[in-house]
Amino acid sequence: MPAKKLYLDYAATSYVEKEVLDAMIPYFCDRFGNASSIHLWGQEAKGAIEDARATIAQFLKAKPDEIVFTSSGTESNNLALFGMMQREKERKHLIVSAIEHSSVLSPARQLEKRGFRVTYLPVDPFGKVNLAALEKEVQKDTFLVSIMHASNEVGTIQPLSEISQLLKKKSKEFGKKIYFHSDAVQTAPILPLDVDLLGVDLMSISSHKLYGPKGIGALFVRKQTPLSAILYGGHQERMLRASSVNVAGIVGFAAAASLTVQKQPLFAHQMQELRDFFHEELQKRVDGLILNGHPQDRLPHLLNLSVTCIEGESLILHLSQAGVAASTGSACSSHSLEPSHVLLAMGISHELAHGSVRFSLGRSVTKEALIEAAQIFASIVEKLREMSPLTGENHDL
Repeated sequence: MPAKKLYLDYAATSYVEKEVLDAMIPYFCDRFGNASSIHLWGQEAKGAIEDARATIAQFLKAKPDEIVFTSSGTESNNLALFGMMQREKERKHLIVSAIEHSSVLSPARQLEKRGFRVTYLPVDPFGKVNLAALEKEVQKDTFLVSIMHASNEVGTIQPLSEISQLLKKKSKEFGKKIYFHSDAVQTAPILPLDVDLLGVDLMSISSHKLYGPKGIGALFVRKQTPLSAILYGGHQERMLRASSVNVAGIVGFAAAASLTVQKQPLFAHQMQELRDFFHEELQKRVDGLILNGHPQDRLPHLLNLSVTCIEGESLILHLSQAGVAASTGSACSSHSLEPSHVLLAMGISHELAHGSVRFSLGRSVTKEALIEAAQIFASIVEKLREMSPLTGENHDL
């Protein structure tokens, strides 16, 4: 193992803050009751869950009874898509962007196999959804539109408020409401969320991006949204999600959300400064670096670059061996040898998509660590380029 480890993959997951762990520990050992039980132990657990629900609701500027706890962001996305589309009897059209996380794209493909019509909305070279294209695709049979708040790979932030206004206009035109879901798993740690300002009917978030525990997520479901369950069993979570609830995880999720609210304004500014500093340090040392994503409208802690004449997987493995954690894109797709579907949808060539690397910063990152990471990165790129058959060819590919 390397002498020093530099973790720059916070978009994949974060560590658990000590305050969060401290809040969780009693619910593993002392307050271990099942929240569905009517005795004292169960009611104590139920009280903790409802307190946490109120905290998560406040985090999203929502109401407590609009929060459904799930096991993850993935389950929240699956519940939103399957729970909405499978209930609808007449309108069978779903619209998703071509750069969604696999936990949205995979359910969309499954719905296609079950007879639903799915439109995969294209994006521009910066990864932004084209509003004119969206307006053209929305038809009388459109029931649900799912557009992520920001890309987990390139960080581009989508214009959710404008999309919401467009859908309201089309709903009025057709005389039937078109519902709007957004995957906000990546934005929750660093951008303030307000479900009314963003205009969403459903929104997915996850604890482990917020310096909370893995295995717990939530779905915001606006009142009067016709969502049905996809898990059947007990009556938990307003009969929308059957399963004994993860009390410790939910308590930790709420503690993490509270800490995030306290840290968010300064944190976003610090991360943008560090990200831009790191980008400059990398550019000083390595030529042929191409920024992927929008130059301004992107998450302040995320930097996605294509490195010419380099194969991304090899770069990530060499960085790991040198003690630097980064990724080639979504952690959920890291075992795929295919280039990023996000980069390809943005019109980036297969060669450059294969040579992409994603750095994402977090609370423990310092300038000193980034300088060291840039030095390590530069030495590895130099070594790999010496071995690459592409070396000497046009770096723009």
